[in-house]
Amino acid sequence: MDCGCLHSQLSTTVLVYSKGRIQPPKVRILRCNPQYNLSSLDSLQQSCSGVAIQLKFRGPSEKLRPVRAAVIRCDHPQNADLPRYYSRKEKKPFPIPIVELRRAARERMKNRLPKRRVPPPKIGLVIKSLLPLAYNVFNARITVINNLKRLLKVVPVNGCKWCNEIHVGPVGHPFKSCRGSQASKRKGHHEWGKAVLEDIMVPLESYHLYDRLGKRISHEERFSIPRIPAVVELCIQAGVDIPEYPTKRRRKPIIWTGKNEFVDADESELPDPEPESPKPPILTEIPDVDVEPPSSAEETVLLAEETLEAWERMRVGANRLMKMYPVRVCGYCPEVHVGPSGHKAQNCGAHKHQQRNGQHGWQTAVLDDLIPPRYVWHVPDVTQSLQRELRSFYGQAPAVVEICVQAGAEVPEQYKPTMRFDVGIPSSIKEAEMVV
Repeated sequence: MDCGCLHSQLSTTVLVYSKGRIQPPKVRILRCNPQYNLSSLDSLQQSCSGVAIQLKFRGPSEKLRPVRAAVIRCDHPQNADLPRYYSRKEKKPFPIPIVELRRAARERMKNRLPKRRVPPPKIGLVIKSLLPLAYNVFNARITVINNLKRLLKVVPVNGCKWCNEIHVGPVGHPFKSCRGSQASKRKGHHEWGKAVLEDIMVPLESYHLYDRLGKRISHEERFSIPRIPAVVELCIQAGVDIPEYPTKRRRKPIIWTGKNEFVDADESELPDPEPESPKPPILTEIPDVDVEPPSSAEETVLLAEETLEAWERMRVGANRLMKMYPVRVCGYCPEVHVGPSGHKAQNCGAHKHQQRNGQHGWQTAVLDDLIPPRYVWHVPDVTQSLQRELRSFYGQAPAVVEICVQAGAEVPEQYKPTMRFDVGIPSSIKEAEMVV
């Protein structure tokens, strides 16, 4: 373009990035001097560091055309940060900050929005549309347990004898991350041994409630009420019938007589319940004596893929059930309670529990509180052990996912960011020191 024309103008739209925020665009009009050419504009582009400049030329009678911005979206970003480790002295964060809850409450009062319809679980009923999902989650958990028992026969898993850390591979990792008893004497080194199923699938238990709307469990009743896996208790409250753990099923909603008091509605006038359609069959766990390893490599791959599918089905289904059937977790210890409010048993042994008289600090649970993923280090090559100096180049994945991947299953997309598949691992320590 020739700058001899005095009427030609150059408009620049400057987007300034300040502390992670994009400031409103500022439009500046630059007039070309006929004594200079456009080479000065090139130096302007090169001298601006941290500033994105969009150049637009227009003639004396042309209007500015809209600038099209290319947006790149990715649901699964590359190389996501590894999950944070919370010490025993640190309280778990709330799923939704208290400030956001208060702000939402003020907005509701300001706008005077009508109250939402009370969900069926709060009035003692079961959501029939979620009944197949509850059976699906229950059977998916049994499938994962049975398949892991078989995969552990062919995939080696090591566990530390002093702490709860595990490693999937023929030998344990060399990282000094042990936090168990007398870890300072061992300088943080692990003492590896053979891991069991309970090290991978954490046996997280909760109290079984005959009536989920009944009185809260007192401290004196803590030994008289059975404890079962928390996922099983969630499925029972969602409609799964297990003869060993009976629960109360209501056909009419409860009648509230006070803020925390209610009575059951009279169901004698209701007709006899119609015969229900046959419910899905319930799977059972395989005894340890009857567990047999896969007979071939092809069967191992199919078993690993089935385990991954059941693992995802269990987590996705449990997350949907938790939105309708509330689950509570202690903010100081791993104790979980499936119900509208936590129990009163004073058995919290976390940091400074004496100040709370052993009582739990109940808060809303998230999916990882109900089904802990147990992240482990990802081994890119099973034939080569991990190196301590290259720790920052390795990724992590849930223990179940890492076992299935080493057994031959394909890596799911949602776990690739933390496993760091796009990070090139240096071949030597000298090469790692050259990485900026």
